Amino acid sequence: MHRDSQIKQEFFHALTGFVSSLDEHVSTDDGQWRIKGFIDVCRNIYTISSDTKIISKILEIHLFPRILSLAEEIGYRVVLAEHQNYYPDISFVHANNEHIKFANDESYDSTD
Repeated sequence: MHRDSQIKQEFFHALTGFVSSLDEHVSTDDGQWRIKGFIDVCRNIYTISSDTKIISKILEIHLFPRILSLAEEIGYRVVLAEHQNYYPDISFVHANNEHIKFANDESYDSTD
């Protein structure tokens, strides 16, 4: 059981460090979002609304390459949900032991 606790602690530490570095990736030094909107093929620009689904998707797309890098750095691979609205959104599966898994879901918030 001690090894399980150690694995969880190591993953939590890596994920916490990763999350603390995201501000600089998604916002400027003065706190503004780096992504300001959408552009279509006619070069019309649409600003981002405060709709949480839109913001969530933008963050997902913008941060996904960084999530893949984190997984590789700490010895995991990323597994995505097979369908939209399936839990979890993203799973981290240990590269050498697929029984070690951590689920991440943007709609789940827990402090335990």
